[in-house]
Amino acid sequence: MLDINEIMKILPHRYPFLLVDRVVEHEPGKKIVGIKNVTINEPFFPGHFPGHPVMPGVLQIEAMAQVGGILAYLASNDDIRQKVCYFVAIDNAKFRRPVMPGDQLRIEMEAISNRRNIWCFNGKVFVDGKLATEAELKATFADK
Repeated sequence: MLDINEIMKILPHRYPFLLVDRVVEHEPGKKIVGIKNVTINEPFFPGHFPGHPVMPGVLQIEAMAQVGGILAYLASNDDIRQKVCYFVAIDNAKFRRPVMPGDQLRIEMEAISNRRNIWCFNGKVFVDGKLATEAELKATFADK
């Protein structure tokens, strides 16, 4: 549904911190599914961990936040589109399995609420159909 060029029109992030490659599903204001292809060339692998590369959990959470930000942006009006979406909270984060080079993350974000400009999301990351990471996230829009 959205390729990397369209994603870069929405998110301010760029390599090496852009952690969404594609959006493959989108239900406006409700749900979105993004894809992140994890390669051995990621800049964090040489130090996390030498000889046993594992994607840091905090970067999996950041990928979830970026996908949630796309969902919020696509559901917003023109006034919001002049602002930037900031990640403001993480609750109940759980890391179920390590993410390794060669894995493809399927990042599923569901909007739970949008009150007073605070978006709340339930997020899950799957690898090969198995739950790898989950968390509840909150984000808001603010002036650039």
